[in-house]
Formats: sequence, structure tokens, C-alpha cells
Amino acid sequence: MGCQNFDGGYGATPGNESHAGQVFTCVAALQLAGALDKVDADLLCWWLAERQTASGGLNGRPEKLQDVCYSWWCLSSLSILKRLHWIDQDRLVEFILDCQDEIDGGISDRPEDQADVYHTFFGLAGISLLGRSGLKPIDPTLALPCEVVDRLCHR
Repeated sequence: MGCQNFDGGYGATPGNESHAGQVFTCVAALQLAGALDKVDADLLCWWLAERQTASGGLNGRPEKLQDVCYSWWCLSSLSILKRLHWIDQDRLVEFILDCQDEIDGGISDRPEDQADVYHTFFGLAGISLLGRSGLKPIDPTLALPCEVVDRLCHR
């Protein structure tokens, strides 16, 4: 737990700045290890909810620009910790859809930027975590469709 910071987030090494991607890595690993009780969920989820910007998008660190990929990195942790309701979901979905290229398809990091596979996947995964748009449910820990996880784990 040496990578957890005063703000509740996690850095890549002790003392490093909290980052949403690292938060996901730590929360998912703790979930898989059955050790989520080590997390101060309210403090961490407060930090994650504070990543939502005026645009409705999420950023990975304070004072940085919003980016569609953080729809996954932040939402997956909030989902694992059962606090998806701590952000404005409608505004987030609107932000993600504003990043969609209506002509060529795909989703970019921010509106008007070039769409790519990375941001398309994480944008759709984020929308799926929110249970929107008829997308199949995705496992927030493994980033796989729940039906695939169930089949692999024989649940």
C-alpha cells in the first residue's frame, strides 16, 4: 500500500503523483487478490469523481485535460468499488459521443481529434460500464465482456 497517496489515489511508485490509470491497476489487482478491504474507498472514489471536468469528460490527474480513455480508467475503479453514481453519467456519455467521428466512425480522445482504436475501445467500454446504448456488459476488472468471463470461469 506504499503507492497510495494522501489524496486516496495511487502513484506508480511511492511518492509519485496519483494517476487514474495506476488507480485502476491497483484496484483491479486488489480485487483479484480479494483484498479490496485495504482501500479507503470513499477517499479514493472522491478523488476519482473529482476527475470529471466541466466538459463532462474525465481526466487522469488534477489540472489535466479530459480524455475519453479515462472513461475506462476512472469508471472501472468506481464500478469495482460500487460508486458509479458519484459522477454525472449523462454528461460523461455526452462527452464520449461528442468525440465520435460521425463520418469515418470511431472515437477520439477529445472532440475534433482523430479517432483511433484505443479511444474507441475505452469509450465504448466506459459507456458499457454505465449500462448504456445496448452494449453488452463488460467486466470492470478484466475489461472483457461479462459473458466471456463467465464462460472462461465456468460461472
